[in-house]
Amino acid sequence: MGLKTPLYRIHRELGARFTEFAGYEMPLQFSTIKEEHIAVRTNVGLFDVSHMGNIWIRGKDAEKLISLTTVEDASRITDGKGQYTVILREDGTVIDDIIFMHLSDKYMMIPNAGMSHTVELWLNEKAKNFDLDAHADDVSKDFAILAVQGPKSKETLQKLTDSNIGDIKFFECRYIDIDGVNCIVSHTGYTGELGYELQITPAKAAEKLFLHILEAGREYGIKPVGLGARDTLRLEKCFILAGNEFKGGRTPLEANLSWTINWDHDFIGKDALLKQRQQGGYERLTCLECIEKGVPRHGMMVQKDDKKIGVVSSGTMSPCLNTGIALAYIHPDYRETDSILDIVIREKKVKAKVVKPPFVKKDWKK
Repeated sequence: MGLKTPLYRIHRELGARFTEFAGYEMPLQFSTIKEEHIAVRTNVGLFDVSHMGNIWIRGKDAEKLISLTTVEDASRITDGKGQYTVILREDGTVIDDIIFMHLSDKYMMIPNAGMSHTVELWLNEKAKNFDLDAHADDVSKDFAILAVQGPKSKETLQKLTDSNIGDIKFFECRYIDIDGVNCIVSHTGYTGELGYELQITPAKAAEKLFLHILEAGREYGIKPVGLGARDTLRLEKCFILAGNEFKGGRTPLEANLSWTINWDHDFIGKDALLKQRQQGGYERLTCLECIEKGVPRHGMMVQKDDKKIGVVSSGTMSPCLNTGIALAYIHPDYRETDSILDIVIREKKVKAKVVKPPFVKKDWKK
């Protein structure tokens, strides 16, 4: 039996179908993936993402530790703000992509599912190696995490608090009482829609809050949402899934995350990235939209004129576009927009066009 989040019992009562993910038994879907997906794009959805991690970073050198171990200069992230970034090995490859939040005299880091222990050890090892007064503590078991995502997410949460949810700007974070539960609320998400994420401790308090959020969003057509739609939503917006896009050791340059890199400070892996950038010629993550029938999946080969030129890292059927979409690492000579490539799906070549991200724009309904 896998690990369970504090909301497992409620998921069962709501009729969820479960799947194993990163050691957790998580809801795959409650109704259908497409129904849950469209609810988030048009109204609002509620996710249990308690399989993600929670790490407190404390000490007078906490800021220095984050700046050393990520590609972000943490001194730029003032109190009450958060940042998306990546943690690198010395060779420039990604250990994990994370969000960290600056909360007064400490930081909360959110690693991906199954990565909390690895990240905690890495941070503490580097603090020791560089003689920094900072320490990372994995407190994932103390927290539950909910995500309220979609155009009606603000209205839904506003019913449950006296604080003005609209005051929290994109990637800002603060402590707010939601339905009597003190939460760290951040204006963040993994869907490309308006949304908020709630870090809740004690974790058992999330049970009551989950049900009350569903009640508050009833008039907006809220749906509980599983990992199935979470994956299709993020892929339509070309968001990275660490276990797919970083598998095998990829750098942020290859993963099209160069925009996250603050080159004006020293960090682990910087020399390797500078060398790779100078040499060029590396594969890069590319958006492919099928123009023939077929659903691309992780690991499928990409060809041009029967020559292998890349591999799919993530693929699915887009519920909004009703066609196959994929992220793939492609040789630099074949990444020009509107180029036609072949994805080999079940031994059949399916034509796909190179497109600019994201697959689904804000005005997709038009």
